[in-house]
Amino acid sequence: MSEQIPSTELSGYYAWTHTLQGVYYGPGSVSTALPKLLDTLGASKALVVTGNSLYTKTDVVKKVEGILRDQNRYAATFYNIGGHTPISGVRAGADAFKESGADIIVSVGGGSPIDASKAIIFFLQEQLGGEFLRQIAIPTTLSAAEYTVIAGYTDEASQKTTVSSPYLAPSGVILDAELTLATPETLWLSTGIRALDHAVENLCQPFEIPPLKHLCYGAIVDLFNYLPQSKADPNDIHARQKLQVASWMSLWPSRQGYSDVGLSHALGRSLGATYSVPHGITSCLTLAPTINLKAKVASEEDKQWLAGALHQLKQTSTGSLEGDVVKLSVLIEELVSNLGLKTSLDRYDVPREDLPTIAERALRGRNENHRDVVAFLETLYSSP
Repeated sequence: MSEQIPSTELSGYYAWTHTLQGVYYGPGSVSTALPKLLDTLGASKALVVTGNSLYTKTDVVKKVEGILRDQNRYAATFYNIGGHTPISGVRAGADAFKESGADIIVSVGGGSPIDASKAIIFFLQEQLGGEFLRQIAIPTTLSAAEYTVIAGYTDEASQKTTVSSPYLAPSGVILDAELTLATPETLWLSTGIRALDHAVENLCQPFEIPPLKHLCYGAIVDLFNYLPQSKADPNDIHARQKLQVASWMSLWPSRQGYSDVGLSHALGRSLGATYSVPHGITSCLTLAPTINLKAKVASEEDKQWLAGALHQLKQTSTGSLEGDVVKLSVLIEELVSNLGLKTSLDRYDVPREDLPTIAERALRGRNENHRDVVAFLETLYSSP
C-alpha cells in the first residue's frame, strides 16, 4: 500500500471556479433566472442540449425552449445524448452547435447532458481555439455534474474517460424543483444516493478543505431526511428543493474542481459504461461496502471524519471509531434498501470473472488492497 495522504490540510487555498457566475434556486426560478444569466453572460442564442426521453416524454425542455423563444434567444435543440455520454453524441452535439449559430449551451437533464455539454465545449475549443464557450446547466437529477470542471464520456471501446479544464464548469446553474417532477422515481432517488456518495467520500478525500467537509455533513443529513420524504410523496416540492440544495452542498464548486474520486466513485466508473449500470445505481451498489472497507483501511483522521457523520445524524456511537464507521455503512445500506434501490451485479449481467479487472481499473493510484475490493464485489451478487 502507498503512503496515506492526509485528507484535510490546515493550510491551502480556496476559490470559486473560473466560470461560475451564479446559482439560482427555488421552485419556478427558471422563468426569471434563465434570462438573468443570459444577460449576465452577454449571450444572444442558445443551443439546448438534452436527452431523448426528457425531450420526447415530458414538457420540461419545451418550457425552457419557450423561455428562450420569448427572449428571442433560441437557436435549436440537440436531444441525442444517451446514458453515460457516448462520444458519438458529443461529436454530433459539437456539429449541431456550429450549425445552429448559437453562442451558449443550455443543458437540461441529468449528468449525461451536462457532461456532454462540457465535452462539446472542450472539443470545440480544441478545434476552433479562442475562449471557451459557456454553459448554463438546468439539472433535473441529483448527480451534481453541474459543479465540476471535469467532463466524463464513454469512448468507442465503452470505457469511461474524462477531459478537464478550469473553464468547463457551467457559468450558471438553475435549481428549479418544479422541473424535477417528471424525473422517473428510480433515477431521482438513485442520483440522490450518488449525491450521498459525493458527500460521504469527500469526508476522506485527499486535501479536501475543512469548510467543505462540514457542508458535506449538512448534505448527508438532508439526503437521509428528504430522500425518504420524496419517495413517500413524489409531488413534495419542498423536499425536492431541499434535495437539490443538498446535492449542491455534496460537491460544492471550487477552482480546484473535482480532480480525484473515492473508491466508490472509481468503481462506478469502472462498472457504469462497460456494463450499462446507471450512475446512481453504481453508488447504490458500492457506497455502503466501500465505507465498510474504510473501517479497516482508512487513516485515523479519515475514520474520525466518517464517524462524525453519526453525530450529525443523531445516532449513538458504538464506542469505537471502527464500529462507528461500520455503523455508517449499515445506515447507508438501509437507506438504499428503504428507497427500493437495492440491486445486484448479476442484475446487470456483470460476469464474476471480470471482477479482478474491474477492481484493477478502479484502484489505479489508490491505497486499497485489490483482494479486499474483489472480495466485497463478490458480495454484490444475489444469493443463490
